[in-house]
Amino acid sequence: MKAKLCDVNQVAVEKLPIHTGDKSGIGVHYVDAWIKPMNVKLEDGTPIKCKRRGLKVALSAGPKKGEGLMRRIDVSGDPVVMLAAALQEAAKSAGIELTVEDGAIFVTV
Repeated sequence: MKAKLCDVNQVAVEKLPIHTGDKSGIGVHYVDAWIKPMNVKLEDGTPIKCKRRGLKVALSAGPKKGEGLMRRIDVSGDPVVMLAAALQEAAKSAGIELTVEDGAIFVTV
C-alpha cells in the first residue's frame, strides 16, 4: 500500500549549515526540520515515526523498524545527500519503501 506521508518541508533548506552556522558536520538543524513532518498516522491507523539520535536516523512503520546512519565520509559532506542515503538505508532495513515525488514523501508498507 502506497500512501502520502507529507509534503517536503521547503523551509528545511533554510536550516542548512551555510545559512545557520551549524557546526555539527551533518546539518542537524536541516535533518530535524526535514524529518519532523514525517511523524504521522496513515489512514489505516499505521503510525509512521522518524527521528534522529546523533548520527542515526530511525524510521518505523507500525511494527517495522529500521535505522540508517548519516555517513559523511562514505556518502557525502552534503547534508541533503547524507539524509537521503540514511533514510533509504533505514527504510530498507525496516522492509518498507520511501520515495520523494513531486515535493511529497510517500511510503509503501
